[in-house]
Amino acid sequence: MISDLCKGHPGLEFGVDFSLYLITDRCLTEGRPLVDVVRAVLDGGIKAVQLREKDLGSREMYLLALELRELTYEYGAKLFINDRVDIAMSVRADGVHLGVGSIPVAEARKLAGPNLLIGYSSHSTDEARRAEADGANFVTFGPVYQTPSKVSYGEPLGGLALKEVCQSLFIPVFALGGIKPANVAQVLSCGAAGIALISAIIGAVDPKKETVSLLKTIEEHATNT
Repeated sequence: MISDLCKGHPGLEFGVDFSLYLITDRCLTEGRPLVDVVRAVLDGGIKAVQLREKDLGSREMYLLALELRELTYEYGAKLFINDRVDIAMSVRADGVHLGVGSIPVAEARKLAGPNLLIGYSSHSTDEARRAEADGANFVTFGPVYQTPSKVSYGEPLGGLALKEVCQSLFIPVFALGGIKPANVAQVLSCGAAGIALISAIIGAVDPKKETVSLLKTIEEHATNT
């Protein structure tokens, strides 16, 4: 069942029925178990979680993915696995999220078939266009604003670059990097289908409350446009 918030969502035809995309980082949970934080976020209404723990070995990643798959099933939310097409398929995740260092999108699509959703982390319009052409269902684009987790990607790309990529693609674009409640409306006004966050939710004192607040902000923007 698609929530009222998602009705008319620009990504529905691509299987993307969410507007808030959580990316995990257990190093930012302030010592709380990652699964507990994800449960709190799901309680807050989030409908898409990407498991992104690059320092974990294959076995640890697989076991954590299984645990989150069970949890996201319970809440009717989608689970994406970062980089690992094999783990995504083995735990029956809804999708995989790829980047420049991952298996190419086109090859992932051949392996996974048409039903696995594919997200792609893009940092330029050309990169996003290639991902779309190769079969991605959506892209994240950033960093839009300054954020510690994306310093290695250089200076923030800003709103004009976000607007350009949103206007250049048919598939949904999620703004990523330094997204906070104060600038959510701005990035959505650039044409983004939604926002992707790590620390703003994972590191929040009350992840559930922060999720509820962000979803309300997104809904209010949709209502007023």
